[in-house]
Amino acid sequence: MSTQSFAPPASVSIWDAAHAADARRPRSRQRQLGASDTICSRRAGYILHGVERTHSPDMRAAILGTYIHQGLLEDARREYGWLVERTVTDEVLRGHIDIVQLDAATAARLPKRHRPVQPADVVTVEDVKTKSGRIWDRVVRYGPTAAEMRQVLLYADLLRTVGFADVPGQRYLHRLGPIDVQHIRFRFVCRDTGEEHVQEFAFDPWLATEARWWVDRVLEAPTPEDLPRDHDGPGLSVICDNCAFRGTCWPGVPPGMPAQTILVHDDADRAQALADYVRGHEMYREGKRLKEKARAMLADSPEGRYGDNELGWSGGNPKQEVDVAAMVEQFEDADLVVPMLPDAEAMVEVLRRAGMTVPMRKAAGQRTPRSIKVSPARPTA
Repeated sequence: MSTQSFAPPASVSIWDAAHAADARRPRSRQRQLGASDTICSRRAGYILHGVERTHSPDMRAAILGTYIHQGLLEDARREYGWLVERTVTDEVLRGHIDIVQLDAATAARLPKRHRPVQPADVVTVEDVKTKSGRIWDRVVRYGPTAAEMRQVLLYADLLRTVGFADVPGQRYLHRLGPIDVQHIRFRFVCRDTGEEHVQEFAFDPWLATEARWWVDRVLEAPTPEDLPRDHDGPGLSVICDNCAFRGTCWPGVPPGMPAQTILVHDDADRAQALADYVRGHEMYREGKRLKEKARAMLADSPEGRYGDNELGWSGGNPKQEVDVAAMVEQFEDADLVVPMLPDAEAMVEVLRRAGMTVPMRKAAGQRTPRSIKVSPARPTA
């Protein structure tokens, strides 16, 4: 009797499927300038000039953010009747607004089945951003970046000047014509904790004009290389690390050297880099001095909210040390040989190998280092 053997299937990663699906999304394939592409002048220039992408970044974190993003928006659409992922476009820009909340007067112009459960006080364009816990305090303290603000201003301006795009699935919205957007809102969601932080601003036509000027400047550039790099480059900026045009933007980097070495062409560039280094060092030294003085002033202050900041403390607990006397008793109870001169480290190793608990005691008069934690004050309930 013969037996048939089967070779194990080749190992596949579920991320292969995720990356393939992401590459087919309209945002990955479009050659029109998306508002989210305005994060960097030169990147926008490469897109408008049809330059071939040279780098395939690791998109796993971004894809996870997309899944969270899509799930939240779809649930908001079902529960609240909000308009989500709606397209706006003109000759140059094309984007998808995360959320549009209509006021009562505008909503009344729609068929009943498309009206929100609760109209907004004013027409509001909202952008949902997922952020990691690593930068969450910075997000709460400083809000949207200049690029994020520019993106939403461009979306809102397209809605005010053109209206919703005339595309399948939203032609009933296109018939509304230009929409009088009054507010823009950022809804930040922490990917690690689920915490939500909302910031809202009145729509500012001057800021929208400035955002549009940014796009016009990109359009007027003869080549992408005539536009500035808006970030510090690979190794120093996560935006550059994950840019599809990284190789084109930073060409000719010597093997093993930082990409930024190509920015130096002569001694004048070296002199400027040294001057920047000295200036940065002085700023660091002054910042360190201010922090050390403030830390000393707060040493006996209790945790709590003070103005715009929250003060917290960690550490300062009684320090633990190995209880040698108790360990000797454990050795005797377990019929283990007690060294003539107790060797704490060796005895601890013996107990751990035997799966026994190492006895500890509070070290007399000793505490763990006390660390200060300063975070943005959260709104009170």
